Amino acid sequence: MILGLVLVFLGAFLFYPLGNVFKEALFPGGTFSLAYFRNIFSDPISREAVANSFLLATVATLLTAALAMPLALVTVRFSFPAKGLLTGLLLVPMIMPPFVGAIGMRQFLARFGSVNLMLMQAGVIASPVDWLGSTRFWGVVVMEVLHLYPIMYLNVAAALANIDPTLEEAGRNLGSSRWRLFRRVTLPLLMPGLFAGATVVFIWAFTDLGTPLIFEYRRVIPVQIFNRVTDLGDNPEGYALVVMVIAMTLLLFLGSKRLFGRQGFETLGKGGARATEIEPSLPGKILIVSLLLGVVFVACLPHLAVILTSVQDKWFMTILPDGYTMQHYSDALGHKLTVPSIRNSILLSTMSTFVDIVLGVSVAYLLVRKRGRGSDLLDAIVMLPLAVPGLVLAFGYVASFAGTFLDPRNNPIPLLVIAYAVRRLPYMVRGAYAGFQQISVSLEEAAINLGSNGLRALRRVTLPLISANLIAAGILTFSFAMLEVSDSLILAIREQYFPITKAIYQLLGRIEDGPYVASALGVWAMVFLALSMMTAGVFLGKRMGQLFRA
Repeated sequence: MILGLVLVFLGAFLFYPLGNVFKEALFPGGTFSLAYFRNIFSDPISREAVANSFLLATVATLLTAALAMPLALVTVRFSFPAKGLLTGLLLVPMIMPPFVGAIGMRQFLARFGSVNLMLMQAGVIASPVDWLGSTRFWGVVVMEVLHLYPIMYLNVAAALANIDPTLEEAGRNLGSSRWRLFRRVTLPLLMPGLFAGATVVFIWAFTDLGTPLIFEYRRVIPVQIFNRVTDLGDNPEGYALVVMVIAMTLLLFLGSKRLFGRQGFETLGKGGARATEIEPSLPGKILIVSLLLGVVFVACLPHLAVILTSVQDKWFMTILPDGYTMQHYSDALGHKLTVPSIRNSILLSTMSTFVDIVLGVSVAYLLVRKRGRGSDLLDAIVMLPLAVPGLVLAFGYVASFAGTFLDPRNNPIPLLVIAYAVRRLPYMVRGAYAGFQQISVSLEEAAINLGSNGLRALRRVTLPLISANLIAAGILTFSFAMLEVSDSLILAIREQYFPITKAIYQLLGRIEDGPYVASALGVWAMVFLALSMMTAGVFLGKRMGQLFRA
């Protein structure tokens, strides 16, 4: 029954719109043809876009893992001053759409922007570096890493917090060194969380549109799709490119799953045991705090750029603005779009997160506890939304549901909730999946042998043990739903239904002060989401840095 409901939901709101995409790609004019696919492979620009996208996603994933792994190890295993505050600040990149941060960073990275001026005044460079020109690939990579490392961090930290500490204690008692212990015991047990985070990060970076578009790095697949979307009615080549992206991403995911996701990583649960935090020496504490402050500072540079843009009165050929004003904030709050858009975003994100929790836990339970011949296919199906650019899926919704009760031209709220839920379902599935992998089924079997039914055993035994994973995935789901761009821009047609990202985009079009007012509204959005995360931290105690250890 659960499987049926999941398949009906995905069939109606994922495969049906995508069916229209495949139809236009494979049957242009009603006749089967592969001509548009041949055009893609024969076009040097399209081939370059494919290569650039793979390189961008690979480099971003490797750098994200290299940054997130030590952060997770430090915050979970060590005790240091202001731990709750610093580890909470590590999640700051989640509270702002990357396209808004990219708008602010353009001021920093301009030819005579803040970065070049500082380097020139320090004597590091003699002439400005073209950060937004020949080296824009690395600009996109840095923005991706700064925005996506919390995904990897949350997944790795959740997996680390769920490791039974007695296993590592046994290794130390047998004389294992710290490095050997990490390599032979800790790292294998971290693999579910690491794989979950790496999968999401790679596919996100591979299909991200906003950051390359703002940085004008156009030789990547998402931007090529975006360029073709405006004339989809006359040229189905954009649909063909989307079909190719879906096929490549699914093959990549299934291949990685077969190589890295087959091993067993489960434990019998922590029970009452908790790992003892290491109390470092004073120099060690200083080093840890300095490391976290450095990461937080770099991660907050896009936010700082947006804040400075929102308060600038005049900013030209100087490191910081020449003058400041708060007028842009009053203009943003006083605009008729602002308050309704915030209210709409809260409603939409809350409802979509609830849908994802129900569906995500159900799917993960089927994948881990009820594995069958179709499990790999189901796993690939629920990951499919990450492989589909939101821009094209949203256009598919408009085309598929026009004239029905879900027509976004009348009331887009139901379709926006569904779109947000479909797009973010993989986060909940991967988080719950990693948790189920780490908790042995024998615990549920023991409860059933004592007279409990399967549902009660799941609710009373397993779900509390994987609560860290569910909370982490829930935060990701809510945050990214609040910051969803593609679905919001396309489906929210009438002003009364605008989410906050659509309001920001609309305000960007103001000729005289668009970027400043939009940045001010982006700052208000950052403040709201930061307060929501802090509230979650209050309810969960002082263990936010340990990712809500169960």
